[in-house]
Amino acid sequence: MQSRALLGMQAHPVCVEVHLANGLPSFTLVGLAETEVKEARERVRSAIQNTGLEFPGNKRITVNLAPADLPKDSGRFDLPIALGILAASGQLDTRKLNGYEFAGELSLGGELRPIRGALAMSLALPGPDAGAAKPRLVLPEGSAEEAALVPGTEVYRATHLLDVVRQFLPGDTLPETVAGWERLQPSAAHKEAAYPDLSDVKGQAAAKRALEIAAAGGHSVLMVGAPGSGKSMLAQRFAGLLPAMSTEEALQSAAIASLGGRFSLDRWAQRPTCSPHHTASAVALVGGGSPPKPGEISLAHHGVLFLDELPEFPRAALEALREPLESGTITISRAAQRAEFPARFQLIAAMNPCPCGYLGSSLRACRCSPDQVSRYQGKLSGPLLDRIDIHVEVGALAADELINTPPGESTAAIRQRVVAARERAMTRQGSSNHALQGKAIDTQCQLDEAAAKFLNTAAARLGWSGRSIHRCLKVARTVADLAGAQSVQLTHVAEAVQYRRALKAH
Repeated sequence: MQSRALLGMQAHPVCVEVHLANGLPSFTLVGLAETEVKEARERVRSAIQNTGLEFPGNKRITVNLAPADLPKDSGRFDLPIALGILAASGQLDTRKLNGYEFAGELSLGGELRPIRGALAMSLALPGPDAGAAKPRLVLPEGSAEEAALVPGTEVYRATHLLDVVRQFLPGDTLPETVAGWERLQPSAAHKEAAYPDLSDVKGQAAAKRALEIAAAGGHSVLMVGAPGSGKSMLAQRFAGLLPAMSTEEALQSAAIASLGGRFSLDRWAQRPTCSPHHTASAVALVGGGSPPKPGEISLAHHGVLFLDELPEFPRAALEALREPLESGTITISRAAQRAEFPARFQLIAAMNPCPCGYLGSSLRACRCSPDQVSRYQGKLSGPLLDRIDIHVEVGALAADELINTPPGESTAAIRQRVVAARERAMTRQGSSNHALQGKAIDTQCQLDEAAAKFLNTAAARLGWSGRSIHRCLKVARTVADLAGAQSVQLTHVAEAVQYRRALKAH
């Protein structure tokens, strides 16, 4: 009996072997099974007996989950274990079971319950290039719909153990089609993803421009402003500025959401926006556990990670973001196992300029001392700030700017410019501007004499590191793409420099 175990993003094949022997009645489960898998003995026994099938209670039952060194967790092996016992006792035709893979949790009455990671299982099936026939998946309702999103996959949906058993009974005649057994056709929702509209945010032209540049080049953003200035509203509408997801991106994003138990067909091909609370730990952000599970940065893959109140996050959690921001992946290493998750997200962070929040505000006076401001801003390390491409100030709005003010530019209009700029970058270099590395930065961001002199002067006065200079060049390249310019000019560099200013202090 074939099934699959999840380890990170990988769904490794597992063979469920069942042996019945004479002797003292027992039910032994071996093969590095976690507690929830060992509990399958009671679920399987009850499910078989309560559905009117014969459980070989007078036999010595041994179930082996091979390979033995691969960790197995969750109740996904209930269904293959039950079918293995029924096949070993002669109640099913073992030849008919060939070419199928099974996964599903059983209730005590035999109903099938959804499992995590069904989409990862479907993605892990060997393709037509592997030579062998692609296995057919049998999954519970809810999980089968996920697996059917992968093109070219043959998926069957079952709602009860008896629905599966009827398909593999001995004999040459096929059983009558039952309501609880159905082959699903490859399906993906084609409706356009819906996002909140940026026109809801009034004013804030500078911040909207910064988000447009970030969306066009794949850059990360830090918004600094007083409470209530609109930072959260801007961040929650950022995903709508990004280009539509490709099928491959949608499958990757959905597979990670499935591993975390968050996938919904209603959000198919919709870029995720993950916004963990500032009390989240480093493990909650990067992932962990045994077996390893994805964290918020992986659940935001091909989407947005919004960190509000950035300085309030634990220092360890913030520092854990440094490597994924550069590499786009996160590797979780433990003594017994190692798992790698994708984490190519866009970071949108928001913070107040000081503990009271009104430093530099025109509406209220700041009551913080210089020492308090320094300590508050010092919670963000230099290496982390270095890795955030765009720093923008979000000013507080007066009442006359909010009341009876017409809506701003819509998300759809801005997205058109973003898509055009991204297409220019992809045609020119095959990647977004944020992904440029090494020689590619020099090749794509060549400056004339005036622009180079301006950048050198700004970098010297602001004390930039080499990474800061490179990130400024990437932002300038994006500004040029939005303007439709072939080369990076002085005006583009000047605008990019404005987005690398240090936090304002007393």
